[in-house]
Amino acid sequence: MGSKRRLLLVSNSTLHGSGYLDHCEAQIKSFLGSQVKTVLFVPYALHDRDGYAKTARAKYESMGYKLDSIHEQPDPVAAVKAAEAMFIGGGNTFRLLKALYDNKIVSEIKKRVFEDGMPYIGSSAGTNVSTISISTTNDMPIVQPPTFEAIGLVPFNINPHFLDPDPNSTHQGETRETRIKQYHEEDDTPPVLGLREGGILHVEGDKATLRGTTNARLFLRGKEPTEHEQGTDFSFLLDTKNYQLDIKL
Repeated sequence: MGSKRRLLLVSNSTLHGSGYLDHCEAQIKSFLGSQVKTVLFVPYALHDRDGYAKTARAKYESMGYKLDSIHEQPDPVAAVKAAEAMFIGGGNTFRLLKALYDNKIVSEIKKRVFEDGMPYIGSSAGTNVSTISISTTNDMPIVQPPTFEAIGLVPFNINPHFLDPDPNSTHQGETRETRIKQYHEEDDTPPVLGLREGGILHVEGDKATLRGTTNARLFLRGKEPTEHEQGTDFSFLLDTKNYQLDIKL
């Protein structure tokens, strides 16, 4: 029997020229369907949790779903155990992961996803923490989580908001691609999927598919990065036997 895992991992919450979650609204509605009535929102990535919940609630209600924010619940662990579906929004990934550990819900989220098939939607930082670690986030370490290890709903890393170098720019800092290659200079580092804004990774059980409006760039340790169009089957990334983590450079 295959995995019950169901994930919708979005690169960004807001796409240029549109409103909050507008660009992925159709995918969210299709993913959740009509059986889910209430979504549990995790606003830990932003300091203003009340304001964040207000924004997310307005959007989900416009799509026909009730939204409860976990920060308004007396027992975060009990809230995760009772959740029909979960949405973790973007913000600062370090702040988010620390709060997930502080509230002791990392293992419970993983259990609910793998054992119960609880639908998980992540955007930006919420996508980062769904992976094996937050080592390829773009965010500043404004707080210190107990570990960089994340929820581990997929066994690889994602770099949301992936940016291509601007050939007309005079900026001399490192490109996103350079930083990911530096990450892969370390031993036993897993693949990194660069999700450009507008990109979505949709996981159903043991099948992973690139959705959205933009291509993705895949980085495998010891290999040159490759470009992939919407509709690409990334299922091989879900099984670590399909790539080696002990390559010596």
